[in-house]
Amino acid sequence: MSIAQRLATLGLTLPAPRKPAFGYVPVAVENGLAWVSGQLPWEGEGLLAQGQLGAGIDVDAGRAVARCCLLNGLAVLEQALGSLDRVKRVVKVTGFVSSAPGFYEQPAVVDGASTLLVEIFGEAGRHARSAVGVASLPRNVPVEIEFTAAIG
Repeated sequence: MSIAQRLATLGLTLPAPRKPAFGYVPVAVENGLAWVSGQLPWEGEGLLAQGQLGAGIDVDAGRAVARCCLLNGLAVLEQALGSLDRVKRVVKVTGFVSSAPGFYEQPAVVDGASTLLVEIFGEAGRHARSAVGVASLPRNVPVEIEFTAAIG
């Protein structure tokens, strides 16, 4: 089954890829790897959520935001590669979680993106990961996700 078919089976649609607002590329491809720049939770022309985990945003909402970020990342990756079927394996995911003082559940939040990768790519979606709590993120979003994939 192709990745496009798998997405359809899961009831998922990739959003339109967004152009970077600043001086970077959304995906850099070199030596069989594709590095996807940090993705925010854009939904259409707006953001899915703003704020901090532990201060008005709970873990379940944070997981949904992480999934949204990942879908945006897959959209720019597909645009760069021509097809997500070129992904041989997701190698590494880094999730940044805007965290209020006393919030320590960053791994549970970033797991929203991790579990989605496994749903889409199967075993090839299993990856190394970092879940990092930060004081703030661009545009006051609660989560930003970046990842690296091995490609063929």
